[in-house]
Amino acid sequence: MSTASASNIQIQLPDGKLLTQPTETTAMDVALGISEGLARSVIAAEIDGRIIDADRPLGDFADDDSPVPLKLLTSRDASALDVLRHSAAHVMARAVMRLYKGVSLAFGPTTSGGFYYDFDLPEKISEDDFPKIEAEIKKIIKEKEPFERFILPRDEARSLCESLGQDLKVEHIDTGLADQSTVSFYRQGEFVDLCRGPHIPNAGKIKAIKLMSVAGAYWKGDASGRQLQRLYGTAFFDKKELKHYLEQLEEAKRRDHRVLGKQHGLFAINPEVGQGLCLWLPKGARVRVALEDFLRKELLSRGYDPVYSPHIGRVDLYETSGHFPYYRDSQFAPLFGSEVGGMLDAWSERLERGEIDADGEDKLIAAAEVFGVKLPDYKPSMSADKKREVLHRWQVEHERYLLKPMNCPHHCHIFAAQPRSYRQLPLRLFEFGTVYRHEQTGELNGLLRVRGLTQDDAHIFCTPDQVEAEFRATIDLTKFVLKSVGLDNYRIQLSLRDPDSSKYVGSEENWDRAEAALRGVLEQSEVNFNEQPGEAAFYGPKADFMVSDCIGRSWQLGTVQLDYNLPERFKLEYNGSDNAAHRPVMIHRAPFGSLERFTGMLIEHFAGAFPMWLSPEQIRVLPLSDKSAEYAVAVAKQFDDAGLRVTVDNNDGKIQAKIRNAQLDLVNYMAVVGPKEAEAGKVALRDRIDGELGTMPVAEAIARLTQEVKDRVVRQAVQSGVPAVAVDSGQTGHEY
Repeated sequence: MSTASASNIQIQLPDGKLLTQPTETTAMDVALGISEGLARSVIAAEIDGRIIDADRPLGDFADDDSPVPLKLLTSRDASALDVLRHSAAHVMARAVMRLYKGVSLAFGPTTSGGFYYDFDLPEKISEDDFPKIEAEIKKIIKEKEPFERFILPRDEARSLCESLGQDLKVEHIDTGLADQSTVSFYRQGEFVDLCRGPHIPNAGKIKAIKLMSVAGAYWKGDASGRQLQRLYGTAFFDKKELKHYLEQLEEAKRRDHRVLGKQHGLFAINPEVGQGLCLWLPKGARVRVALEDFLRKELLSRGYDPVYSPHIGRVDLYETSGHFPYYRDSQFAPLFGSEVGGMLDAWSERLERGEIDADGEDKLIAAAEVFGVKLPDYKPSMSADKKREVLHRWQVEHERYLLKPMNCPHHCHIFAAQPRSYRQLPLRLFEFGTVYRHEQTGELNGLLRVRGLTQDDAHIFCTPDQVEAEFRATIDLTKFVLKSVGLDNYRIQLSLRDPDSSKYVGSEENWDRAEAALRGVLEQSEVNFNEQPGEAAFYGPKADFMVSDCIGRSWQLGTVQLDYNLPERFKLEYNGSDNAAHRPVMIHRAPFGSLERFTGMLIEHFAGAFPMWLSPEQIRVLPLSDKSAEYAVAVAKQFDDAGLRVTVDNNDGKIQAKIRNAQLDLVNYMAVVGPKEAEAGKVALRDRIDGELGTMPVAEAIARLTQEVKDRVVRQAVQSGVPAVAVDSGQTGHEY
């Protein structure tokens, strides 16, 4: 323990100042010692990245002879909002328990935009009930009662939850907390909840709170378990922030890509085709083609080579990579050459879960024999793992295929398809490759979360000495791509491993080397980044681009991932300058993430009004009458020959109606033509944003428009001062 004496500790403030205090000193005590004003502002505290209650004794966190590094958190700190919202979830749960009988509490975590709490109660809650619940919440807040933490031995904790009638909490103590000797609770007035914390000092810190919606949920996400009611809400430190947030939500509704996609004929998702499987309609496909052509040209100029790979692969391929069975729950079921293959696969899964008794096992063996499958090595006396090995051997001997969940294993085999020399490295392979994920139906969301997604995928195979330069180049490429669509407000999240987790594969040495390389490049690049332990891919650290759109929402888009593990798993080699075999390093990168998610995000960012270079219809020619129809077609041909996406409105109607229709269809430019323009070889050019631009020769209009396309000009019509709110991270396209 860091002590000046047996009962004292040293506390180090962010400015380096050291304080010697009794072990029972709290962060709130430290704040009071600085000023009463600061103490009134304190929400929580942070020690070595861990958020704690402001009234926790700091002696609990003393370690060895080092001072306790203390940071006081106020409403100005982003992490304080999460503490406020978690406390608001408790306040909401307390209000519900006051108003309804027989409430069984589940969990109440925070979300990117607020919080929720899951309840099991006999009475159905609807939005009509929100006013009375909010009124009760305000009463609780007005009382400003503190959140008091206490700890109980596990058996006592279980007894307490039983006495409170909280059977879900009892079950969680028996299962989810089975390895814990003690558990923590928080009390606020009569309300007691099993909780890890932390919480705000008292409920009076909540200045603005609103219930948002109610939905169904399942206990611990298990569809076969108890059905619960999930009550969503949000909370802020002041009413202005809540007002801005609600305005942002309304603006987001107006920009919903699912509505705009249907309205403007961009894409469709039909249940007869399959949920989560996108049909790109002609206009949407034009946007996609523009994005693909732009990136393909850029990659070719940067030394990338195009490749193609099939939509399916043998399961063995993904077992080698680790994607199967690691992410099995997110993949479609394997395809078997034998009709009994699926049965053996289910058999193996049930063995792993311990769901097969002796009678069931006999029936499965008999059923397999009916299909002509004999398993002489399978013995009922074996362990479950040995039995699964026997079943797995049979499966390997008989072809098993998987809808491709990732492109990387295929690209590894492309690398290995011929001998490689260090002189050929780095080898940069790219593919617009479609992959498939069996996302849950409730998680699907238009283009933002789908079951079939096309990655702008690339894999760079390089020597260890080339890693930093290649990683820097991929970061620069992603920045260039985002700039080209006007997305210049972003930060980078450096996702690192959690040293205490068993999720990650590979040696600690390789992980340390990979993380140090990525951190070094980001520091040298002077980009805005933060580190996030526990968010790395299972095979390596990554840099994720968190992009803010024009109304302040944050999206996870492009990603760059460093990987020492897949080359090892696939035994990839190149011949080095010493004429010996060496293992390459692999970099995964996808600036868009996936074309579906990226396009969906752009639809919402631009509210469907794409910049000229991406627009599916860049200019529409509007003849004043039938007399000018022939000239309109001739003008359209000139625009088309210049590479512009053009249409002609030959419908009956006045020119004002045609202009209005073009504006509603979000066409970038309109070329009005009549007898005078035909005689002079001109057009009256109109800009969707700026209006009339005057009459000019066709060649001049073409030059103006083609230059705007060439420069990839982005004119953002809508900006917002609304605070940033994270959007469901969904699918970056590359990693699960």
